[in-house]
Amino acid sequence: MDLLFEPTIWASFLTLTLMEIVLGIDNVIFVSIIAEKLPERKRALGRTIGLGGALVLRIGLLFAITWVIGLTAVAFQVFDHAFSWRDLILMAGGAFLIAKATLEIHKSVEVEVESGTGAVNPVVAGFGLVIAQIMALDLVFSVDSILTAVGMVEHVEVMIAAVVTSIGVMIVAAGPIAGFIRKHPTSKMLALAFLLMIGVALVADGLQFHIPRGYLYAAISFSVLVEALNQLARRRRRA
Repeated sequence: MDLLFEPTIWASFLTLTLMEIVLGIDNVIFVSIIAEKLPERKRALGRTIGLGGALVLRIGLLFAITWVIGLTAVAFQVFDHAFSWRDLILMAGGAFLIAKATLEIHKSVEVEVESGTGAVNPVVAGFGLVIAQIMALDLVFSVDSILTAVGMVEHVEVMIAAVVTSIGVMIVAAGPIAGFIRKHPTSKMLALAFLLMIGVALVADGLQFHIPRGYLYAAISFSVLVEALNQLARRRRRA
C-alpha cells in the first residue's frame, strides 16, 4: 500500500504507460488490419480476445523477468556476429510483418485493378488464426518494451499496471482505427506501408543495426499529415 503514496511510483507509472501506448501504435494498426479478415460481427470480439491474450502473455513475461533479461545473452555466433534470442525474435517478427504487409498490399492493388473500383471485399479468415496472429505479433512488439520497462521501473506491480492500462487503451482505440481504415482505402495502404517500414526496422534491430525510432515516427507523422490534407481536399471537392 505504501507504493500508492510515493510520487516517484506514480511518475514511473505514467511515464511507462505513455511509452507503452506510443510503442503500441504500430500494434494497434496491425490488429485493426488483421481483424478485418473476420466476419463483421466477429471483428470487435476478435480484437478484444486477441489483445486480451496478448495482455496475459505480457504479464507472464514480466513475471519471468530473469528469463526476459537473459534474452539479450549471446545464443550463438555466425563468423564474428553474435546473435541473441532477442535478435532472433525481432528478425522473425520483422520478417512476418514484411511478408504480411507485402501480401496485403498486393491483394489490395490486384482487387482494385480487377474490379476497377476501390472497394475491397475482405477475405474471411479463421477466428483462431486471427487471434494467434494478433497474440504472436504483440509478443514480438512487447519484447523491447518489456526490456525497457525492466530498466525503468523496479516494482513489477507498476509494470503490470502500466501494461494493463496500455492494452486497455489499445482495445478502445482499435475499433475507431479499424472503422477509419475501412472507410478510407488510401489510409489502409498507408497503414500497410507503416507496417512494412516497421518490419524492416525490426529486422535491422535483430541484425544489430538500430534505426532510431524517432526517425520512423517522424516519417509516419509526416505521412499522416499528408494523408489528412488529401482527405480534406477530397471532401471539399465532393462539396
